[in-house]
Formats: sequence, C-alpha cells, structure tokens
Amino acid sequence: MATDYYAVLGVRRDAGQDEIKKAFRRLARELHPDVNPDPKTQERFKEINAAYEVLSDPSKRQMYDLGGDPLSSNGGAAGGFGQGAGFGFSDIMDAFFGAAGGSRGPRSRTRRGQDAMIRIDISLEEAAFGTTKDIQVDTAVICTTCNGEGAAPGTSAQTCDMCRGRGEVSQVTRSFLGQVMTSRPCPQCQGFGTVVPNPCPECAGDGRVRARRTLTVKIPAGVDNGTRIQLAGEGEVGPGGGPAGDLYVEVSENAHPIFQRRGDDLHCTVTLPMTAAALGTKVPLETLDGLEEVDIRPGTQSGQSIPLHNRGITHLRGGGRGDLIVHVEVQTPNKLDAEQEELLRRLAKLRGEERPSGHFAPGQQGLFSRLKDAFNGR
Repeated sequence: MATDYYAVLGVRRDAGQDEIKKAFRRLARELHPDVNPDPKTQERFKEINAAYEVLSDPSKRQMYDLGGDPLSSNGGAAGGFGQGAGFGFSDIMDAFFGAAGGSRGPRSRTRRGQDAMIRIDISLEEAAFGTTKDIQVDTAVICTTCNGEGAAPGTSAQTCDMCRGRGEVSQVTRSFLGQVMTSRPCPQCQGFGTVVPNPCPECAGDGRVRARRTLTVKIPAGVDNGTRIQLAGEGEVGPGGGPAGDLYVEVSENAHPIFQRRGDDLHCTVTLPMTAAALGTKVPLETLDGLEEVDIRPGTQSGQSIPLHNRGITHLRGGGRGDLIVHVEVQTPNKLDAEQEELLRRLAKLRGEERPSGHFAPGQQGLFSRLKDAFNGR
C-alpha cells in the first residue's frame, strides 16, 4: 500500500492502542484546522484521521497488516452504522480535552428511583404531643417475578447485535475537515448495550410494578403546618430494580375550634360581661392538658391577656412548651330594662361618673408615622 499509516502517526508497527491514541491526540491538537488554519495542513489532517481509523480498529488493522485496504472495503468509510469506524467526534474531544471527551459507553438499566411525597392531616393535639400514623402509599416496588432484572424467568438480557454492547452507534460522513464520525444512542437497545428479548410478563421489562403499601410514620411533637418528614428509601424503586428514592410526609395541621397557633404559643379569646370583669370570676377552659379554670381578676380590662405557662405546643427542638395566652374581651350590654338602667345610674352616681369628662389621647399611629417619629427623635 502506498500510505504507511504507522509512519503517518509516528509509531512502531507493534505499538499498542494507548500509544496509537496518544500519537493521534498529539497530532490532532497540532494539525486540526481550528488550531492551524494553513490549508496545507488539511491534507495532513486527513491522513492522520485515516491512519487512526485503521490502526484503532483491531479488524481493520489486521486487514491492513495483511496487505489489504480496509478503507476501500467500505467505500472509503462513507457511511453505515456499527463498530466499523474508529475515529469520531469523541476522539477529537479526546485530543483537545483528554479522556473526558471519550465514549460514554452503555448506560446502566439500574437507576435510582424518584422521591415521592404524601400529605397527612393531623390535629392540633397531635402536633403538640406527637403521634404515630399508618399511611397507605402507592409507589413502584421491585418486581418479585424477575427480581428487578426485567427478563422473563429462565431468560436474561442479551448483548445488542447492532452496537455490540457499546450502547451507541457511529456514522462516518465526509466534510471539508475530512471524515467525521458522529455517535448517538443505539436505536435498538436505547443505549443500554443489551436487549431483553423475553420481557417479564409482570412488569413488561421495567423491573418494577405499582403496589400499595402501609407504612407507619412517627410524627414528632412540635411539628408545624408544612413540616416534611423524610423516610429514607421508602420512595419509588428505580428502573431495573434500582435503589428506592425517599418518601417525604408533609404535615397539614387542621384548624382548631378554639385555639389559634402562633409558633409554639396558643391563643384564644374569652368574652366576659362587664360585671364579671369588674368583680372578677373564674372561667372553665378545656386546654390541651384537660379542663382548667382561668382566673379573671377584679377590674380586668378589655384587651388584657392572661398567660397560662407551659400549656402550648412542645418545642420541636429542645425541651419545654410554649404558652397558652387567653385574651379578654369585655362586653358592654346594649339593651337594658328599666331596673337594670336604674341600677347602673345609681352605680355611676356612687362612683361620681354621671358626667365623665373622658380622657383623650392621640389616635393610633400607623407604621410609617411611628418610623417618622423615631427618626425625628420624638
């Protein structure tokens, strides 16, 4: 043959594949038209492409060593799929960026499953003290018929005859740069490198099936609305029987008929007649810990608050609990009969309040007014 491919790459005839690839990378970096725009280098670049295409492929190299012309046997490598071509875009990437630009190889059928999330409703009492809940989850689980392999019992996956297990096929085309190879996932095996001729009848080759499971979830004391509890490995099983993802349980706290939660404190409002507020009384209140009496001291004003310490929500991190704050609203009667009105007038006379002058103060300031006063030093 007229061209000595070993001489073109500058390697010995007994050179190994690593030595041939290194020689090609060195010359490609030096002669690639994007690096060296000299038109004379294009022919030289084509020569090293052809030399590498032959010497990097064992079958073509053997044919060349025996005196044959492996390039003419496939029409100058003008096209076609399979392993026949050695040089490609990945090798150019190797030449400029190292092994990171190399062939990807077949992708694994086994992959991690996706995470899943389920929402669970709990009461205020359950959020305060914690609880245990049984939940039903519909997720993908491993197929017990094929144990995640995807193949029918007694069979197994086989090497793809189109890509010969590489997971990708290559096509050689001609361009002004010479012969250029492009690679894409094998259309027959979808890039896995293997095919399953007899898929499992239970999972249709996916290695997993849908199933309903019952899980027990421990809800810690102090959780709030929107808190997510992670259950590692309880999510979707991955394709091919891959490891399962995680399951997240999102807590949704139901509204309470009496208490409103603010952080770890609870708030409620008790409405009292003015006589009870003036004279004082005790009001029964059903707290999270049971029935208790709220002590309304004589002279309690509307808007006052009475704290019941350690009657709130358990702190999620750390010990102790929040407080229960009882807000007092004093109700003034708007309808009086004659006797009641007479009694109130006598009370007002006794207290010297028949014609009170009242006490006036500036109206409630807004946020911007308070900020303005703060900056002005008032």
